[in-house]
Amino acid sequence: MVRAINNDDYEHKFSGFIALCSQSDSDLVIVHHPQVLGDNYEEIVESLSRLANAEKKLLVLPQKLH
Repeated sequence: MVRAINNDDYEHKFSGFIALCSQSDSDLVIVHHPQVLGDNYEEIVESLSRLANAEKKLLVLPQKLH
């Protein structure tokens, strides 16, 4: 079972990611490291949910490209 996260803490910690999802004109969000999605399972699930709600696709670059 997924534990609930504190939305205020999440929104502060991941404000850049949230802005990227909500303000980008592109339907693709590109990240260099999967860690930007969260530090634990609950944060990752929250980030993926926000991506889905914003109707964005996710691309994590392979390590050899950065």
